[in-house]
Amino acid sequence: MAKTPLITRKGYQKLRDELDHLWRVERPEITRKVTWAASLGDRSENADYQYNKKKLREIDRRVRYLRKCLENLKVVDYHPQQEGKVFFGAYVELENDDGKVLTLRIVGYDEIFDRKDVISVDSPMARALIGKEEDDDVTVTTEAGRFEWWINKIWYDTSDRL
Repeated sequence: MAKTPLITRKGYQKLRDELDHLWRVERPEITRKVTWAASLGDRSENADYQYNKKKLREIDRRVRYLRKCLENLKVVDYHPQQEGKVFFGAYVELENDDGKVLTLRIVGYDEIFDRKDVISVDSPMARALIGKEEDDDVTVTTEAGRFEWWINKIWYDTSDRL
């Protein structure tokens, strides 16, 4: 399934900052190390050269990904009309029949990594939540089965706007 090209303003800025850091700080530093290591002679046995050349390829790969990604993403800002319903960018507090409470935020695919408090807009949970209101029951169907949740609370980060 293709990922939906949406992102929050803060998520977009985080990716822009990462690209800027890679391009202006890390890449020049690693390029200097590669040049220095190459000047020492036999590159085939030079661990510094091999390691830094690999690191440079990884940086270049990430830079290419970020440039393409940022070009195609659509920033979705908070709008007051969203209040009371679950849409992209919403924080949602859910509860199941066992009393388990789950708080999460619906964000873009590129914002979910290394975070436990967010889900992708493309996830089964997010798809089930979109358009729902507080006190609604939500049935989430995944490969693991069907799960029932109750929406306790919905709110938005109002700093996510132009």
